[in-house]
This record gives sequence, C-alpha cells and structure tokens, in this order.
Amino acid sequence: MSYVRFVRPNIAEGLHAREGFFCAAYALRNRTEIDPYTSERLEELLSWFRSNLAIPKAFDRSKSKGAGRKYTPGLSWFKEDAAAAIARSFELIELLKENGYPIEIIRAERIGFIVYEDHQQVVAEPFSDTPI
Repeated sequence: MSYVRFVRPNIAEGLHAREGFFCAAYALRNRTEIDPYTSERLEELLSWFRSNLAIPKAFDRSKSKGAGRKYTPGLSWFKEDAAAAIARSFELIELLKENGYPIEIIRAERIGFIVYEDHQQVVAEPFSDTPI
C-alpha cells in the first residue's frame, strides 16, 4: 500500500521531520491580516477534518512514561484510498499555497513502524530511509 503525507518546509519542533500541512493551516488561521473569504473557507475545511478524521490515539510505540524513555514520535500519513480526505487535503493545500504556504506531497510505501491505524490514516515511527 502507498501512503501520502503533505508537508511544509519547516522542521517540526522536537522532530527531525517537516511539519504536516495542518501546522500551516493553523499558522494561517492565527494570522491577523487574513481576509474574510480565506478565514471562512479555512474554517470550513478544518471543520470538515475535525468531523471526518479521527485524532490518532498513539504517536509512538512506547508504553513507558518513565525517565529515560526513548521517544520517537510518529508521523501521520493518509492511506492512498482515503479519497475524501485526500480530496479535502488538496482543497486545503490550494488555499495554503494562495496564502504563501508552500506544501509538498510525499508518497511512500515504507513509512515505518505503524503505531496507529484507521480506515483513512496511519501514524508511523519512521524508518531511517523514510522520506520525511
């Protein structure tokens, strides 16, 4: 199976990977000079994701909460057959690009150790050769 990840150039805090496109969406949402059309469209899209995309229950394999715990946070990927979510993603990407947020599409088959999965998405701790 192939997976799809939408990223911006920024490195995510605490990770050695680029931020996902939702980080860009919330950065746009927090801008004070956002025009009413963009604001309304952005809220519509984010609302759709809140209603139709589950929040993953895990982002790493560790069960330990103690000191010395090795933390390797997982990255979120859409499954290639998550047509509705990917279609909405492209709408969000277009809005982000129009507002100065470049987004890159990463496709991969080897994404890492899967720590969460539902019918639309997975979270995986990346392998050393996973494109991030």
